[in-house]
Amino acid sequence: MKFSDLVKKRQSVREYLDKPVEREKVEHCLEAARLAPSANNSQPWSFIVIDDLKLKEAVARKTFDRVISFNRFSLQAPVLILLLSERPSFFSRIGSAVKDKQFNLIDIGITAEHLCLQAVEEGLGTCMLGWFNERGVKKLLNIPSQIRVELIITMGYPVSDEIEPKERKEINQIRSYNSYELQK
Repeated sequence: MKFSDLVKKRQSVREYLDKPVEREKVEHCLEAARLAPSANNSQPWSFIVIDDLKLKEAVARKTFDRVISFNRFSLQAPVLILLLSERPSFFSRIGSAVKDKQFNLIDIGITAEHLCLQAVEEGLGTCMLGWFNERGVKKLLNIPSQIRVELIITMGYPVSDEIEPKERKEINQIRSYNSYELQK
């Protein structure tokens, strides 16, 4: 599949078939994520793959509550992948402080998208969740306090192959050449 096709096909999937995801496909996605670039090659990430039914349900229940229920679909996903951020390397921390940029979070975003694009190639759907009870997830999985759970990525076979139209700004609203001249 061409890269432009992968990008067009990648979307946030919120309905999954009741069909297990083969570990080989999960491993392909993790390998794509592993190869993502990072500042100073710090690779400030690690992953926890959850495919055990009871544990997956317990973690999924930490992504919503009675009041905020928009992530309830996570219960349907056959796999949850937690994207953890490790403490940035010394040089990355220095660079972040000097440049006032959180390079480790930029790196997390890149590796997450590598994983999700590979999932598309594998015929899988994903959705990145940033809204969840991090403390509750960390307690369930014995994650040390200094490690952050940055994202939970749901993964599975989508109920539908239909690609929703992407609502994006027009290119003229986000692009200029050689100086800041954006049209709103």
